[in-house]
Amino acid sequence: MTRRISHWIGGKPWTGEPERTGEVFDPATGEVRARVDLAGAGQLAEAVEAAAAAFPGWRDTSLAGRTRVLFAFRELLVARRDELARVITDEHGKVLSDAAGEVQRAIENVEYACGAPQLLKGGFSENASRGVDVYSIAQPLGVVGVISPFNFPAMVPLWFVPNALACGNTVVLKPSEKDPSAANLIAELFAEAGLPDGVLNVLHGDAVAVDGLLRHPTVKAISFVGSTPVARHVYETGTAEGKRVQALGGAKNHMVVLPDADLDLAADAAVSAGFGSAGERCMAVSVVVAVDPVGDELVSKVTERMQALRVGDGRDPGSEMGPLVTAAHRERVASYLDAGVAEGAELVVDGRRLDVGGGGFWLGPTLFDHVRPGMSVHSDEIFGPVLSVVRVSSYDEALELVNANPYGNGTAIFTNDGGAARRFQNEIEVGMVGVNVPIPVPVGYYSFGGWKDSLFGDSHAYGPEGFHFFTRTKVVTSRWLDPSHGGVNLGFPRNM
Repeated sequence: MTRRISHWIGGKPWTGEPERTGEVFDPATGEVRARVDLAGAGQLAEAVEAAAAAFPGWRDTSLAGRTRVLFAFRELLVARRDELARVITDEHGKVLSDAAGEVQRAIENVEYACGAPQLLKGGFSENASRGVDVYSIAQPLGVVGVISPFNFPAMVPLWFVPNALACGNTVVLKPSEKDPSAANLIAELFAEAGLPDGVLNVLHGDAVAVDGLLRHPTVKAISFVGSTPVARHVYETGTAEGKRVQALGGAKNHMVVLPDADLDLAADAAVSAGFGSAGERCMAVSVVVAVDPVGDELVSKVTERMQALRVGDGRDPGSEMGPLVTAAHRERVASYLDAGVAEGAELVVDGRRLDVGGGGFWLGPTLFDHVRPGMSVHSDEIFGPVLSVVRVSSYDEALELVNANPYGNGTAIFTNDGGAARRFQNEIEVGMVGVNVPIPVPVGYYSFGGWKDSLFGDSHAYGPEGFHFFTRTKVVTSRWLDPSHGGVNLGFPRNM
């Protein structure tokens, strides 16, 4: 019998009869692993109502009480990290080492949220006017929605949920319907950690659930990660409904390699950052910008490393890259290989020639050389194991190329010239920059987010900006009459 994956509402699994369901695949075999319930209007209303009912009690829970739950959740997450990684690999397809790395980054974000008592401290000004004190407090928004993507089914929800809870909000989490089980396990661990019923709810679904959260009047804020077209829709729809929205969109990340760079280091970085998690990362390197005269040697080194890359079932410890998440996504990514050749790029390594056997959604690492701006393999977010090499004659041409791209999520420069690196970090129009680091994802106590078409809204994810996003500031001005003077004003001028 096919396993059923359903919603988590009010502290327990939802047991109603679904109107619609979707298939959840094993990407390595192509087999259907489970069926997931897809929410309609009724389930959306139940989840939001449960969160709204739980909000007053959670808002009024002490900071110490909230952080006790977060600390307990962190311990459970550490204890069951291998189980969570296996759940990710089973439904997403990424190799276990990638899944374990995802869980580790999730743990780091939970640890940051455990600092809520320090992070939520306001300001205080004594005697701002004679006998008058002024102070600020940070208060929760209410019910917030989190809409997360398939490529990081544990890490991205835990970019947002711990901070939202630490600030006193209640949450409706809508994970990807492609790999939904990680979200349910997270909800179960929170319940085991002592989180009250209804404070965290998991609503499975597709565009119906997304649009429902965007338009529901009780939902005060939306955190989203996904493609740029959907991020724009989420931002425009949510803000039109009066909600606070942070919508992180797509990417086309460039890695610039200067002539003085260590080419072995750069080639290793290009392969790990381009093909890790089968390229299904918003921070994956998808374009290598080779500054003359390093192009030929760099392409040779990258090709050599690609040929040694072991592709296979993510549950096999020997695998270094797994399959793509669905058959439809595999076909979409593969279509870019024909497009690249038709547009004049040189196909150095053809990932379609990979033969793993046994079914599954396989596409091997692919390399294009002599790619030019304007080609679809350069301009589109492919979101798969396709790496393009663009050759330029100078640093200035490389800078202009990267800055002309409509995305501004992540970038990297490989060089041994400190002056060039410092100039690059100053002049590049991208939100996250690596210097000899190919995937510059910030640690949990900074914040994650790009520029331009990679971010809609003012706040980046997690870290300090995450706490700011999930709170509203209230300023209180107070005067207390002095009883030693008969409870009357002391006679000072009002404006002093």
